[in-house]
Amino acid sequence: MAVSYLKRETSPKQTIFNKEDWSSAYCNVEKELDNVQLKLVKGSIPEKISGTFYRNGPGRLERGGRWVHHPFDGDGMIAAFKFDNGKINLTNRFVRTKEWTEEEKSQKFLYRGVFGTQKEGGVLANAFDIRLKNIANTHVIKLGDDLLALWEASSPYSLNPNTLETKGLSNLKGVLKKGEAFSAHPRFDPGHHQSQRMVTFGVSTGPKSTIRLMEFSTEGENIGSLLSDRKDSFNGFAFLHDFAITPNWAIFLQNAISFNPLPFLLGQKGAAQCLASKSDGTPKFLLIPRDSGKFAGQPPKSVDAPKGFVFHHLNAWEDNEKINIESIFYDDFPSIGPEDNFREIDFDLLPEGILKRSEINPIENTFTCSTISNQCCEFAMVNPHFEGLKARFSWMATAEEKEGNGPLQAIKKIDLSNNKEISWSAAPRGFVSEPIFIPSQESKSEEDDGWVVALVWNSIRSGTDLIILDSKDLTEKAILEVPISIPHGLHGSWVEN
Repeated sequence: MAVSYLKRETSPKQTIFNKEDWSSAYCNVEKELDNVQLKLVKGSIPEKISGTFYRNGPGRLERGGRWVHHPFDGDGMIAAFKFDNGKINLTNRFVRTKEWTEEEKSQKFLYRGVFGTQKEGGVLANAFDIRLKNIANTHVIKLGDDLLALWEASSPYSLNPNTLETKGLSNLKGVLKKGEAFSAHPRFDPGHHQSQRMVTFGVSTGPKSTIRLMEFSTEGENIGSLLSDRKDSFNGFAFLHDFAITPNWAIFLQNAISFNPLPFLLGQKGAAQCLASKSDGTPKFLLIPRDSGKFAGQPPKSVDAPKGFVFHHLNAWEDNEKINIESIFYDDFPSIGPEDNFREIDFDLLPEGILKRSEINPIENTFTCSTISNQCCEFAMVNPHFEGLKARFSWMATAEEKEGNGPLQAIKKIDLSNNKEISWSAAPRGFVSEPIFIPSQESKSEEDDGWVVALVWNSIRSGTDLIILDSKDLTEKAILEVPISIPHGLHGSWVEN
């Protein structure tokens, strides 16, 4: 049995992480497996869990001895963990994008990365090459008979949900133009308007930005069909990774950020490295009426928002005419400069993510903001049955320490009605990825009934573990060894059998 990262070899009070332990997770995924059973090292797998935990993230970080400049430039690798009768089997595949196939053959970087990865040959070789490499590495969701690997700057790739074989680029039954931007952060309406649906968006940025808001059916004979489609334009550059929904609204936060494309055009920086916070700018909440809601057809609203930068939102809900939205705020846009090594970053020099709640009054065009927790966090979620409603409970990945920045090493549950917290920790030698809530059959009425699953980098054995926690009290149900090493990743989803 492998040594658990929970077994501390020094004082029980030691929780400070070792940066080499954290950075050791950045490696290439060297194997693709078919239906390989995971080794149980602790506890037992609840037999009531039946379905597939899909997870996407960068799996190729180095080619020919050269590393990507930022892990977000790594090629997408999908892992499918299939739960059935108390066992878990793994299948994993790289997304066979056009660019991955070409680079795999040549064993060198042929395309620039959005976050700073350059082709060989220096500035001259990269200047004026503005092609974007679709890395399909950010999220993975199932829509109808297709599994979609998402990357928000271009169209999704379609995969077979069982074998993970890449089918090719998808235009979603003719909805998308070739290469059209399609969000990597859809939201799933659990049935606010009698039917379940996927709500998502694409954004075209510039001095004036346009949001295309789309809703797709996720059930019945018309599964995967477009149900509604609207476009709205707003002044200013819009960097939008995530949004939130309520029964009547889609809520975006337009960060006060500028984009100077010149260093990108000249081959000096990646596109994302050309973003900068505008200290004198005012962030905006962009409120777009959903075509399925009571404000359908009305124009959008714009309301001033709190200072800071937001990647991810937790949830939103309506309280009479007011809208509440919970978001993870950074003091500034976190970036890795052209001369920085992402494996050697100083967490103390980067802003931490803080969970806050904003109450928006769209009639008076005002907001108030309060802090829910000062502990550095990311990847927060609610029970999916409560998406767009006032949820009592949330689960998220956090740093081990209560204040300051640090790598994600713990999973926390917050009671949002009173801010009481409980945590499960992998510190000092374990590092967590995004937790996923798996609802039980009773979770529609008993909100926190179910399980939380997550991948954990176990630096003691330089490998990945899968953990299953009871979502009520975060007690361990099972720990399993994953037979491949998976780098720190991004988003995943749960699909019931």
